[in-house]
Amino acid sequence: MFDICHGCRRCFSLCNSFPTLFDAIDASETLELDGVDKKVYWDVVDHCYLCDMCFMTKCPYVPPHPWNIDFPHLMLRAKHVQHKKGEHSFRDKLLSNVRAMGSIAGIPVVAEIVNAVNGTQAGRALLEKTLGVAADAPIPKFHSKTGTSRANKIAGTVTEVKPSDATRGKVALFVTCYGDRNEPHLPEDLTAVFEHNGIPVRAVGKEKCCGMPKLELGDLDAVAKYKDFNIPQLKQLVEAGFDIVAPIPSCVLMFKQELPLMFPEDADVQLVKEHIFDPFEYLMLRHKAGLLRTDFTQKLGKVSYHVPCHLRVQNIGLKTRDVLKLVPDTTVEVIERCSGHNGTYGVKKEYRAASMKIGRPVVSKVEAAQADHYSSDCPMAGHQIESGLAAKGGAAPREPEHPMTLVRKAYGL
Repeated sequence: MFDICHGCRRCFSLCNSFPTLFDAIDASETLELDGVDKKVYWDVVDHCYLCDMCFMTKCPYVPPHPWNIDFPHLMLRAKHVQHKKGEHSFRDKLLSNVRAMGSIAGIPVVAEIVNAVNGTQAGRALLEKTLGVAADAPIPKFHSKTGTSRANKIAGTVTEVKPSDATRGKVALFVTCYGDRNEPHLPEDLTAVFEHNGIPVRAVGKEKCCGMPKLELGDLDAVAKYKDFNIPQLKQLVEAGFDIVAPIPSCVLMFKQELPLMFPEDADVQLVKEHIFDPFEYLMLRHKAGLLRTDFTQKLGKVSYHVPCHLRVQNIGLKTRDVLKLVPDTTVEVIERCSGHNGTYGVKKEYRAASMKIGRPVVSKVEAAQADHYSSDCPMAGHQIESGLAAKGGAAPREPEHPMTLVRKAYGL
């Protein structure tokens, strides 16, 4: 597969896996793959963060081509080999255990201490020295009041369910690890917008991590364990007449694509796949059915909108942009490039410079837009952009705003 990539090189401008491979070939004595030390192969693997953009947007040899190239899932198999050999560090295992970190760091008082320490130069220097988390990388804050509790508090305002041809009209909210402990306003914002549009919302309640962080680490055993817990809960909700939504694109993608690929014979996994939606995909389906309210009270002006890789992979089109454009006096400038954050990749010291280089075109476009708001469906990508703007110097940049937060503002909720 590497030899085919070398002969094509259309993917050179994506992640750092491809420049790593091509530079090694160009520096070899033979100028071909046979002159490259096999150790370099593992550097290529480590630079892949499974964004799937090579498969989706660049490679001419994906199925139905007989070569059947699937670069990201070959990298996934290689990462699984690394995991089975015990080659992943304590840092990597810790960063991929998002829910456990949130449960501990989100304890009242503990959350305030963790956030305070992480907000100091000394704290970040210690984190970099002990765990290899880059001192200038964005790391999330922790909250003791969960997204689940915040969503539940404002839910329950809708009693009548109005289904459409494509939607059942009531949703179960998979809050996600990040939405629960790091940005708990996201589940709340989603609930406010959906219930304003006559869509009853209830939190899933019992949920574990979707498994994406462990997938990116190659820990497929943990992915299967999470699947065995989550899928029965979600299946019950689907059978009770609910659709499912989640505020983080990677989590939606996990249930839409990765788990169905891993477990093609599991009927319950396939059932959940058919009933999980990106939130804005769901809202646009409601709009198509004439069931989305457009009683916006506030304009948004100019929005610089970044489309995350894991949303692009879902192949649903630019539904977030479409919803934002429904707001009067609002223009949306779309940026379809990688932010460089990419799960835990962008916070690791050894990959920080590469992640910033990958995200530089996005940061430049946001800076040049001088928009009233800049936004990404992936909150981590939003903060990566924020860190890129901060690195340019000058006044501290405004914080990113999630698109659902902007829609809630536009409704005046």
